[in-house]
Amino acid sequence: MSDNRTSPSDPDLTSALAALRREKPALGIPKLHALLLSENPGWLVSEKRTRKVLQSLGLTNTVKTSSTNSTGGLKSPASKLLDGLDPFKFTQKGPALRVEYFDEKKGKGLIATTNISEGTIIWKEDPFALAPEWDIYDLTTNSVACTFCSTPFSDPSSPLIVKCSDNPSSAYCPARFCNRLCSTRGAKVSHALLCPARNPKAKELFQFIRVNHWMALHALVQCTTRLLLSATTPNQKQPEPSLDEEWAIFNSFASLSLEDREAWLGSHQHMHLTWKEAFQLYRQALWDPPTDTDKKRLAKLSKRTFQSAETEAVRKKLNEEFFSYDAFLRNLGRMSLNLEGHGGLYILHSHLNHSCTPNVSVRHLHRSTNLSRISVVTKRDIAAGEELFVSYVDPGLPVSARQHKLREWSFRCGCEKCKEEEAATGGETGEAEPPTDLEKELKDGLGLF
Repeated sequence: MSDNRTSPSDPDLTSALAALRREKPALGIPKLHALLLSENPGWLVSEKRTRKVLQSLGLTNTVKTSSTNSTGGLKSPASKLLDGLDPFKFTQKGPALRVEYFDEKKGKGLIATTNISEGTIIWKEDPFALAPEWDIYDLTTNSVACTFCSTPFSDPSSPLIVKCSDNPSSAYCPARFCNRLCSTRGAKVSHALLCPARNPKAKELFQFIRVNHWMALHALVQCTTRLLLSATTPNQKQPEPSLDEEWAIFNSFASLSLEDREAWLGSHQHMHLTWKEAFQLYRQALWDPPTDTDKKRLAKLSKRTFQSAETEAVRKKLNEEFFSYDAFLRNLGRMSLNLEGHGGLYILHSHLNHSCTPNVSVRHLHRSTNLSRISVVTKRDIAAGEELFVSYVDPGLPVSARQHKLREWSFRCGCEKCKEEEAATGGETGEAEPPTDLEKELKDGLGLF
């Protein structure tokens, strides 16, 4: 029987491996090679060629992790509290919580102020911004899932489904919404700027995001448009919340520059060309289009003129905090640190710290009505005064694999479980193991991943 597989071109192979490495920064070369072939069954590629391409890109991932390995020289994420944040707004009649800032290294967290029983839904939360997993994202671009909340349609022909109202006759927008409420909310926070029929540069940006499987960039785009749409001129109806409130929320998420985060993962200068290309597309789509026609179109979409002294000050602040290259890298790192495993960015949820013995899990219980809404559920009884913890990785993995994966969040875990296992193994390290059943459960929405 003949082998119908073909050898991919160098550009195609390079692009595919760069995308896989971005998605799986902790994976060793043999497993990354196996993943490449599983996702491209028609390709004929040797492991030697895979290794050579990765080496040329500086993507071999040679960072080591051990119990004695110091993080000296590696920066930790910066975290701060959101003024006025009241957990009761999320928990309502549920268990009482308080937000606490520990120190510069650990940052903030959530503390139970009452006893909470196992199996309790502590709170439910909708995302501040949403960059759904790629299978769900593809459903939205194929008009069979809601562009705002990402819920797949049980009946795509239902009369309740709302099409994008901005479709001019000469262009097409695939966006669909569950109902008029999702349509209105979507327009207020992002779609008014991101409709590909109205903003062709946004279409180019999203093509780049999809090809590169770049969830963090997608999330940053969603956050940026949310703030831009709240920065209306004084004669415009002001969306709620205000720009200052939205900005305070965004800045409360833990941050670390993408460059500093990549240092934890062992990445090198190869990424800078990709970052700069992304920055150019991002800036052209949302801030500084290349032509006067595009500039007028974007100003009309965002209803911004920046003619008064007040709005000029806002423009300068937005330019410094979102559209300078350093700010872009910092904000990309912020997204990578805070995104829930299915692509949502949540305000209260972002306060949950990691433990390899978690006492809460994050679940998507409203899959048929609001897929992006999360529920935080206790895994055991929690006493008043205890901190709430989730696991960012599968706690069933060996300690070396857990520590390796946790570098994606730029820290070493020092929980009792890690200390005991490292002592028992003599601090030996190893490559991350293949996903276990529990890791699959986490990815299916039964915990944070």
